[in-house]
Amino acid sequence: MGTPVDPVPQVIRQALADAADAPGYPLTAGAPALRDAITGWVSRECGAGPDGFGVLPTIGSKELVAWLPTLLGVGPGDVVVVPSIAYPTYEDGARLAGATTVRADSLTAVGPTSRVRLVWVNSPGNPTGRVLPAAHLRKVVDWARERGAVVASDECYLPLGWDAEPVSVLSPEVCGGSYDSVLAVHSLSKRSNLAGYRAGFVAGDPALVAELLKIRKHAGMIVPAPVQAAMVAALRDERHADEQRERYGARRETLRAAFMDAGFTVEHSEAGLYLWLTRGEDCWATVDWLARRGILVAAGVFYGPGGRQYVRAALTESDERIAAVAARLA
Repeated sequence: MGTPVDPVPQVIRQALADAADAPGYPLTAGAPALRDAITGWVSRECGAGPDGFGVLPTIGSKELVAWLPTLLGVGPGDVVVVPSIAYPTYEDGARLAGATTVRADSLTAVGPTSRVRLVWVNSPGNPTGRVLPAAHLRKVVDWARERGAVVASDECYLPLGWDAEPVSVLSPEVCGGSYDSVLAVHSLSKRSNLAGYRAGFVAGDPALVAELLKIRKHAGMIVPAPVQAAMVAALRDERHADEQRERYGARRETLRAAFMDAGFTVEHSEAGLYLWLTRGEDCWATVDWLARRGILVAAGVFYGPGGRQYVRAALTESDERIAAVAARLA
């Protein structure tokens, strides 16, 4: 269903254990070593310049996604734009803030409203695995800046490009070398198997990051010191991330072939941790058909009305169970 199952790499567990004697309050802004590690990773992996952007650790990425509209002062009368098929927490966050949600994949579908305060983009997408081209992302950023809105890009699956190479909103070809009104949200849950650690971060517009920090200090949204130390180890070590990527790549090939041989159509799914599947029927009929074979998937309608004929299958199972799925489908 989407939760990592592979072991936490030893280098990360050791860093967590070594930092376990932490009697004092940790820094909400992140320890200097963590801030340096995040900055270095963002520069390498997102194509951002070596400086000029702000960084801030978060308690996983879901927490930030849910509370970002509230933290930005979005409220009743404001509009939050989310993808037509999307991670449900984007809409949940808008609802918590009392704002109105508009589902749209194109700017023309949003209309001429000036009430838009926040635009969510997600590439590679959950649940579809869709990768948005740099040109499309650039249009979104330009459009939002003209209206005084913020673009928040959920990039949790950025390191997992398979048939397409994802691009960060912090890349110069997207943001034009300016981080104004742009935020990128990242997580170590999938890259480093740290879903249980609740380890994420946000990077981008330094003024916005500074405002988020002020509020998060008072709200107690602080990443524990041992987890901060584990994040430093994770961000500075690419070997474990490469090994995990290879595991997911192999599982993807097995599942993709098995579902296609069983008559499913795989749409998008060019990156990320999921296969977006359809048999051209109501998603609950597909869920039932698979469940009768001992295979559990997520109903596409969970992610919006446009997912009514789709299901989402995750690559986050052991090799043994992935092989069992392929055998049952055959």
